[in-house]
Amino acid sequence: MEPTTAVTRRTSLAQLIPVMLCFFAMGFVDLVGTASNYVQKDLALTDSQANLFPSLVFFWFLIFSVPTGMLMNRIGRKKTVLLSLVVTALSLIVPIFDNGYTTMLLAFSLLGIGNAIMQTSLNPLVSNLISPDKLASTLTFGQFVKAIASFLAPIIIAWGATTMLSTFELGWRIIFVIYAVVSVLSIAMLGATPITEERPDKASGFIACLKLLGRPFILLCFLGIMCHVGIDVGTNTTAPKLLMERAGVILEEATFATTVYFIARTAGCFLGSIILRIMSPKAFFCFSVILMLAAMVILFGAHSLTALYIGIALIGFGNSNIFSIIFSQALIHSPNEKNEVSGLMIMGLFGGTIFPLAMGYASDAFGQVGAVIVLTIGVIYLLGYTLKIRAAK
Repeated sequence: MEPTTAVTRRTSLAQLIPVMLCFFAMGFVDLVGTASNYVQKDLALTDSQANLFPSLVFFWFLIFSVPTGMLMNRIGRKKTVLLSLVVTALSLIVPIFDNGYTTMLLAFSLLGIGNAIMQTSLNPLVSNLISPDKLASTLTFGQFVKAIASFLAPIIIAWGATTMLSTFELGWRIIFVIYAVVSVLSIAMLGATPITEERPDKASGFIACLKLLGRPFILLCFLGIMCHVGIDVGTNTTAPKLLMERAGVILEEATFATTVYFIARTAGCFLGSIILRIMSPKAFFCFSVILMLAAMVILFGAHSLTALYIGIALIGFGNSNIFSIIFSQALIHSPNEKNEVSGLMIMGLFGGTIFPLAMGYASDAFGQVGAVIVLTIGVIYLLGYTLKIRAAK
């Protein structure tokens, strides 16, 4: 282990830039939300047909996360990240030539598969470059870079649809050309970057990976990731509905609540990457969860736009660093099974499917306050998880 530590402490900017560009490519998956609306309009789809696109993303996380952890044991982390970039590039090239329903289903499926592989392999790769005490802050900065790609996607799509003769007749699909070019650039840069990896974990099977959930702390981390993603997706789904129910605004105005959330989350990622270098993960995690608890109190009874926006922003800022801290804690806890642990943690992103379903049933029964109750349960779990985090930086 000592040689790896030595390399980690001498990490150069030339190594970090390609890795951060990979985090940018990781954010390409977030274009599916905006793109699905344009596909629905172009092909005159029903809501159920259009909603299948974003659902595919979370489905592939459930299927591919653990197998990717096993794959890393055989071919290494860097090669696995390169594979994910190739799949991502292919997913972006396919829709350039055709925008039929089957083609778009294939493209978004490949995008989800590539992203599942990338999220599973890229985070452990970072652990080869960064010392454990700086891992959480570095992963948080990576999430900030990822958020930039998420922010740019709707802007590029809108620009492509309305300018330069609908951007060379591709229209909104110009986003695929631009992001495909970035994907190819990421492949070239990472492929040319030397990274000394730890000796691969021992060969393991699917059952052996799942057995890691028998370790209490790993199970707590897995459930924590599910709560984090559930709160993230659940807030994006419920925030506009809260504004419509409580403040009486129309849908077009209510969607600004999602923008408020993303602005706060991006700011939180950036500030978190700095704060985590001077504050312990335990203390900052506790602070973040307290912000979300305060947000839940606000959302339970607020009716003014200002109060609702404050509550939504507090969730965005508080939830922005939860993933990085939990993920780094899991890797540090089981250093000899980083690949398998990474697969399990990314499989926890399936919480983005479970929470909205529960919130939907709760809101049908009690109004949007029911959805807030489900979110609060997730926040309370994270508060309990705080007690298990290592106090050291």
